[in-house]
Amino acid sequence: MNETRALATALANAGDLPESALAAAERLLLDWLAVTIAGAAKPAARAVREVAANFGASSEATVFGDPARASAAAAALANAAAAHVLELDDLHAPSTLHPGAPIIAAAVAVAERERTSGGALLRAIVLGYEAALRIGEAVNPSHYRYWHPTGTVATFGAAIAAGAILGFDAEQMTNALGTAGTQAAGLWEFNASGAMSKPLHAGKAAFNGLLAADLAARNFTGAPAILEGERGFLAAMATAPDASRIVDALGSKWKIAETSIKRHACCGHTHTAIDALLSLRAKALPTAIEIETYAQGYAIVNNRAPKNQSQAQFSLAYVAAAACFDGAVTLDQFSPARFAAVSALIPRIAITVAGDLSARYPAAWPTRVRVEFEDGERRAAAFDHPVGSPEVPLTAAQLHSKVASLVGAAEAARLQSLVAGLRNTPNLAELLLAPGKQQAGA
Repeated sequence: MNETRALATALANAGDLPESALAAAERLLLDWLAVTIAGAAKPAARAVREVAANFGASSEATVFGDPARASAAAAALANAAAAHVLELDDLHAPSTLHPGAPIIAAAVAVAERERTSGGALLRAIVLGYEAALRIGEAVNPSHYRYWHPTGTVATFGAAIAAGAILGFDAEQMTNALGTAGTQAAGLWEFNASGAMSKPLHAGKAAFNGLLAADLAARNFTGAPAILEGERGFLAAMATAPDASRIVDALGSKWKIAETSIKRHACCGHTHTAIDALLSLRAKALPTAIEIETYAQGYAIVNNRAPKNQSQAQFSLAYVAAAACFDGAVTLDQFSPARFAAVSALIPRIAITVAGDLSARYPAAWPTRVRVEFEDGERRAAAFDHPVGSPEVPLTAAQLHSKVASLVGAAEAARLQSLVAGLRNTPNLAELLLAPGKQQAGA
């Protein structure tokens, strides 16, 4: 079966989308706006934005953290990097993918450039997520060993989202997928040193997806079997791909609703353990903390001696210590003022990989934790999914609290109003995020 063409055809010809999918897109867009505005202030995001500004003067699209506008491609690159830099952007567990940072960045940039409606933007987000999440499930979990799916798989989603706004037919969507796939990249080696590559992966996925769509609009051809071909994406980037995941229930099951909204400012593979530890927290600090987790995630978060914020956000030991010490894992827990105090608790933490937990991944991201206190009291908890996942979703109040914590109460209210009125907005160029109203964090 030609999965590439089947996916492109289904998404190009999709009819009315269900309310549940559109509502999910609204929630995820609100989350994306907050993490992007806040993330724009960070050094890695600033560096990408400064380089993107040198691509040439343009007023096509909003660039967060910069009063000037830029070309859609430059805006997509800069905004996607900003959205991913805080480790607070959304997450789809089965595909181990952060779809929002690159896909929404590409969709927003093209929507502004094309002066499309708010409803068309929401539709494009749903379709972009659909492509990326299905392809991500097809290549994982083996793809995840070396490749960062937010850099690789999300490139396809960004291309589909941009193509949806441009009104692509099936042939153009196929070409966009082909050109997206040949650009897909992003290696995990950055994690060994805490390098800044991770947000760049999101930025390039947005940029490359948008580039693929703009080329397809000009009859630039891409490999029509880029996914399932003998030398295509699945064969090259996974040891045990399952192409059937790309087309299973295609057009009847919309996967965007499976996406989690992150509550903690760190790698998603640590969140279930954090939530379990928070459920056991007492006034006194534990004298001993035992964590059992799954191998696939622990391979990414096994640093027991982080030296900087990036490494700490990918250290299960560090974030577990923060959860016990402070009762929260926000950006504050990674500040220089907290680093030494939190790190001092790490020697009390023992972490092991459990085979039965590993066998349940990625359908679940399970953990078991036990803590012991100085008086001999012992407590234990076992969680399968983190708070913010579809199984344990954030409430509207919790989402609003997250947004306000990132951008301030006034800006949070403005963003909520913007998103709430999106379906009745005929022209995004007249509405979207006047640069003078942006706040780079709060």
